Amino acid sequence: MAKTLYTIYVIELSKRVFSENIKFRTANPQFNGVLQCLYVGQTSKTPKERFLQHKTGFRNKKGHKLSAQLVEKYGLYLRPSLYTHIDPFLTRAEALQAEQQIALELRREGYAVWFN
Repeated sequence: MAKTLYTIYVIELSKRVFSENIKFRTANPQFNGVLQCLYVGQTSKTPKERFLQHKTGFRNKKGHKLSAQLVEKYGLYLRPSLYTHIDPFLTRAEALQAEQQIALELRREGYAVWFN
């Protein structure tokens, strides 16, 4: 049986998220409006599948919503240039840690970033 791998993905968000969402704006005080607003996540699916889940408000069999509201409302498209160089992870815990590190690194570069 194939081992599940977890990958990091990055979605570009509409810049409206910065003006319309107080939590997003508060999390990104360094943002000067030059670069883009981004969402960083991790998944065991392909980034394209996961993006579609976000945009359609996907719910699992138990009825739990698995899409991020920010991406559902403001998500524009995947940004492969910001994540395809990152190798997959063997555990979800490793992927979650990497998700946070990558998001914080992108913030330091001047992007406005949301991650869970």
